[in-house]
Amino acid sequence: MTDEPAGLTVVGIGADGWPGLSGTATAALTSAQVIFGSSRQLALLPPNVEGDRVPWPSPLLPALPGLLDANRGRRLAVLASGDPMLHGIGATLVKLLGAPAVRVVPHPSSVSLAAARLGWPLPETDVLSLVTAPVEELHPLVHPGRKILILSSGAKTPAAVAALLTSRGYGDSTVTILAQLGAPTETTRSGPASSLDLTDVDPLNVVAVACSAGAAPPPQPKPGGVFAAPERSGPRPLVPGLPDAVYESDGQLTKREVRAVTLALLGPQPGELLWDVGAGSGSIAIEWMRTHRDCRAVAVESSAERAGRIVRNAAALGVPKLRVVEGRAPGALAGLPAPDVVFIGGGVTRDGVVDAALAALPAGGRLVANAVTLESEAVLAAWYAKLGGELTRLAVQRAAPVGGFTGWRAMMPVTIWSVTKP
Repeated sequence: MTDEPAGLTVVGIGADGWPGLSGTATAALTSAQVIFGSSRQLALLPPNVEGDRVPWPSPLLPALPGLLDANRGRRLAVLASGDPMLHGIGATLVKLLGAPAVRVVPHPSSVSLAAARLGWPLPETDVLSLVTAPVEELHPLVHPGRKILILSSGAKTPAAVAALLTSRGYGDSTVTILAQLGAPTETTRSGPASSLDLTDVDPLNVVAVACSAGAAPPPQPKPGGVFAAPERSGPRPLVPGLPDAVYESDGQLTKREVRAVTLALLGPQPGELLWDVGAGSGSIAIEWMRTHRDCRAVAVESSAERAGRIVRNAAALGVPKLRVVEGRAPGALAGLPAPDVVFIGGGVTRDGVVDAALAALPAGGRLVANAVTLESEAVLAAWYAKLGGELTRLAVQRAAPVGGFTGWRAMMPVTIWSVTKP
């Protein structure tokens, strides 16, 4: 797009429609030659608003540049739900056109209205949009005593939220469905997640959750030695080093203590992309993404069975957007988006794996590699001699029964090499 529109104003509108708009908002809509919005939003406009009304197509994002180009030179208005910059079309248009080309007239968001109805201070409340995201993204926010406001994708969202809470052992949590906020037809219903009334849910709703947790059962082994973590796994800490039992695994799992040290060396920062090479059960990539909602990761795993297990673990632990690539490094690394950080948990001894990881990193990028065998340890020692960095050996012992007593059972020592690319 080479030219800016003659004028583009994004107007937030609530369920109360035209009467709830400010004078600035009504003036922008009255003077617009073209007005974009959902069919529901466009129907809220009175007859004296004469601009051409264009309903959004589905899917919207691929069609958006063409719609704007086709109406170049005309005064444009875009209707958005509530605050256009809170998970709304306003942020999308600013990203597409630049902030100077977009004027935004906000309206109280449904989040603000819900917090006002419930008396919840927003700085103490987590906000999650499930308009386009899967419900599994709720997992990292579920903690005893926390309050969560969820932007709903429709009438089915409250049921999905209630089912997830119940499966996690949070069935006693109070779930409130606030529908048609700000409209004369506004309604509210509340109840425990495990027994919430889910009949005739209005699709225009916000879901509020006040978390309270019960006890979680221990994980049970499946045939063949695979441990499948139940969804009802109770509270989960925010820091890296989740209990091993929350992962479905065939034993190919970076153990809790080693995982915590490894994540500390990886040093995740918001917006960074991690390659987890030889991902096993996916624990490093998963806990990398759990540190911040903007952390991204690609898990590379050669075993199809393990790749499927990573997908399930990622969903159960709240990071369903983890990208899983089935293939063997270094070949499987070709064509992946450039990483900020690389972790090599398997395949260190394979020719070209460390070389390919280092080549993909930008200057200042970080690489961490773990080794448990003499052969892989020798590879890391050679790279350490060549590039420097830090070389650490970690030995962990866990208490275990010895007859009628308790003794220390040693885990295999792990050698960790970490380096920053010059």
